[in-house]
Amino acid sequence: MTEHSDAPLIDSAVEASLEKQQAADSENQRNKKVLARQVARYLMQNPTFFAENLDLLETIQVPRESGKTVSLMTHQTNLLRERNIEMRQRLDQLLQNARDNDQLFMHSRRLVLALLEARTVAEAGRALLQSFRDDFNVEVTALTLFGPLPGSGKQLGDVRSYSRASAETSIGSILRNGRTVCGTLRPAETSFLFGDDAERVASAAVVPLANQLGILAVGSSDPNHYRSSLGTLFLSYIGEILERLLPDMLARS
Repeated sequence: MTEHSDAPLIDSAVEASLEKQQAADSENQRNKKVLARQVARYLMQNPTFFAENLDLLETIQVPRESGKTVSLMTHQTNLLRERNIEMRQRLDQLLQNARDNDQLFMHSRRLVLALLEARTVAEAGRALLQSFRDDFNVEVTALTLFGPLPGSGKQLGDVRSYSRASAETSIGSILRNGRTVCGTLRPAETSFLFGDDAERVASAAVVPLANQLGILAVGSSDPNHYRSSLGTLFLSYIGEILERLLPDMLARS
């Protein structure tokens, strides 16, 4: 008499049961996804739903980065608080920028008026150096004019004077470039532009004045203060004003 084992039948039954369970789980997942989309669509179409059912807000849980869950109402409150703080910070920054711009305008206006009221090169140079030092916190400022100068060329005050040939020898590349230069200069260039103050200058911004009139330079002890990417609109603007005022002053001297 032959003996028969029931093991294969049991294994088949277990496998079939597992497959059925997996199919059911997969179907449940699909149903949950469909239901989630339906709920999301309904809430989008009915934005006042929670306003009309406030009691639900306390029952809905939202996960946080810490791993804890909080009610939707608490989550919304925290989110609004964070956004409020961010908006206040942005507003404070805007107000600070506005104050800085107002101050820049007032300082610029005062400097321009002082230059317009100056009658001599010495007065213009004194107004320029004082404004840059006191109002714009510039460490070192140097205004150099190239000779031979119109008129006598005397009484220049703090304004320096060199021949064009000497300037070509020391800062020829800057002059030929013709545009504002920012960054670290060569030792010979720094020495020519700033004289006795050259040792204090680690970076500089240099504006050649038109018609070979001269050059305006500002320097800082910080090597990163005047970078090649630094905006030079204001310095170029002051240079243009000097280009228009200085020739008449020199002619009257």
